[in-house]
Amino acid sequence: MDKVTSAKALIRDALAEGQRPCFTCSFQAEDVVVLHLLLEEKPDIPVLFLDTGYHFPEVYAYRDALKEKLGFQLINLSPSLSREEQERLYGKLYETDPTRCCQIRKVDPLFRALEDYDTWFTGLRREQSPTRAHLKPREEAILKSGHRLIKVNPLYDWTLKEVFAYLAVADLPHLPLYDQGYLSIGCAPCTAKPLDPKDPRSGRWAGKGKLECGIHLHPKEA
Repeated sequence: MDKVTSAKALIRDALAEGQRPCFTCSFQAEDVVVLHLLLEEKPDIPVLFLDTGYHFPEVYAYRDALKEKLGFQLINLSPSLSREEQERLYGKLYETDPTRCCQIRKVDPLFRALEDYDTWFTGLRREQSPTRAHLKPREEAILKSGHRLIKVNPLYDWTLKEVFAYLAVADLPHLPLYDQGYLSIGCAPCTAKPLDPKDPRSGRWAGKGKLECGIHLHPKEA
């Protein structure tokens, strides 16, 4: 079974089992592949975007262009504090305490939203980071409230080369930041080009010893 067929089978099986699916999408290349595969099976699936207020302008422009092209149901999740309110209260947390910044702007809004779903699709891949090397195609996510979801990672064993090959065949554009040398793209203040070519996420939170924002860790470990 080739990887596209395998990914489609994972998606179909999960959709058949769950009644309330959603997909978290940052509009990186692998997310767009999963989005395209999901829309073939469930065109009305909620697509959750963590609008932190710190994204590159290119990300917002690409998100909107892709929504126009594919016509999906976009749900922008915002933190309880605006960017300006947070900086007024705490200063630039992304410089002084990036883990707390991620908690406020990513983890808390997402986990609140996930209470409404039972199946969570992601674009995670093993190749993305040492922290994801043992990623499984299906996992269980448990929120702090005790709410449980099935977490589905259709591209868990894909390479970045395979991701871009799919985009080319499907005639889907990619985020322009890849053409500048970025391999893992998050909030602009905490994203740089990879320090280690073998670790795409080594440019995230560069120099702070951090590889994950917390949304893809068990809440008790985040």
